[in-house]
Amino acid sequence: MARRVGVVTVVVIGALAVVGSALAIGGGSLLLGPASHVSEPAFRGFYDGHKDTYLVTDVSNKAQAKSLHVNYAPALAKVGNIPAQYFVTGRAAAGQLAVFGSEPGEKDYNPLWIELFVKWNAGVTPVLLVRDDQINSLAAAHKLTVTDAHIVLNAPITKVGG
Repeated sequence: MARRVGVVTVVVIGALAVVGSALAIGGGSLLLGPASHVSEPAFRGFYDGHKDTYLVTDVSNKAQAKSLHVNYAPALAKVGNIPAQYFVTGRAAAGQLAVFGSEPGEKDYNPLWIELFVKWNAGVTPVLLVRDDQINSLAAAHKLTVTDAHIVLNAPITKVGG
């Protein structure tokens, strides 16, 4: 009887070790350490007519990193096939925010963004830009110009809508 209990104990302990190992390597919760709360600036941007909230943590441009007080991460510049985040420069409609090309829940969402600068062409009255397809249509109609800044921004959206 003692031998049978010993074998069962070893089997149970072995099974628990396997489950624990699976959890530790991705089968469940990550061991992230104790949670705490920090205060970070949050920003708002438009996606498909509603506002999303996002953080800025890293950028591939040293001067921009310094001005935003975020991490300079030059390796981000080598990442390709990422959605766009549009930033209006110069004249803008009242209430203009950055415009996202994707958001969480979309198949192409990624917290990394290629920065595109949007500038209204001379003689055109700015309107509020709230969708990436709106920007692309206005660019095709020569009402504004979109320029690739060749900067990659790590700016995860933390809240969709609201």
